[in-house]
Amino acid sequence: MLVGLGLCAGPRAMAGIAQDHFFTTSDGVRLHYTLAGPPGAHTIVLVPGWTMPGWIWDRQVQAFSRRYRVVAFDPRAQGESQIAPSGYEPGRRGQDIAELIATLGPQPVLLVGWSLGVLDVLAYVHQHGDARLAGLVLVDNSVGENPPPTPSRTPYHPGPHLPREVMMRNFVRGMFARRQPAAWLDRLTRAALRTPQAIANALLAYPVPRTYWKDAVYSTDKPVFYIVRPKFAGQAANLAAHHKDAETVVLHNIGHALFVDDAPRFDTLVQDFIRRRVWR
Repeated sequence: MLVGLGLCAGPRAMAGIAQDHFFTTSDGVRLHYTLAGPPGAHTIVLVPGWTMPGWIWDRQVQAFSRRYRVVAFDPRAQGESQIAPSGYEPGRRGQDIAELIATLGPQPVLLVGWSLGVLDVLAYVHQHGDARLAGLVLVDNSVGENPPPTPSRTPYHPGPHLPREVMMRNFVRGMFARRQPAAWLDRLTRAALRTPQAIANALLAYPVPRTYWKDAVYSTDKPVFYIVRPKFAGQAANLAAHHKDAETVVLHNIGHALFVDDAPRFDTLVQDFIRRRVWR
């Protein structure tokens, strides 16, 4: 049950079409999301990656909200959500998603997670099952399948010769293979820096084995769409071979934030999957 649940629309609008909302979680944390699209339509929930705000999904909100009800979520300590003293582990992050879904009404939702959002979405599935789901879209992160991904060479942690602002700016720019507007990258970097360093570190060290994620993705018989770069091609092949309800696509010559780098292609792939497998 939600404690102190209260929805309120704010003045900011994402791309002129989305309204701000907040809800209070069962552990008393105020979390933010935006909502766009026709009332009563099927609902898509977009979950961003490590330190990222929900508005990184702006282009998908614009594209999908023509037909669907689209929610872009700010996880705790990200975007405009409250920086809580705790809750930066899979159990609480999955519970936050469950409580968000509960605020949206009784109909099943399509959950879309990117990067760390993949793990948060799978944490939700691990704890709550798939009764409230119409399907899953998992974007460019491991799902616990084999082979394990090779460790990243990106220096996530600031050191004596790498101030945090420089590290985060490099990280943000490194998510894209294609040129993005400088002002937009600066805005995204400022948003990422809002997550305190200790919390950012905790989000990179979830205390569960790889099998936790694999068990979650194989526990659902709802349609799963796994969209990745070649780094995860082996996992994509195994998931497609062993999960009867999974489809996979490997995209080449594109950055980690592939839904920004090539929004038209990403949007077309996801909308085709939705029409064929989720809401026919």
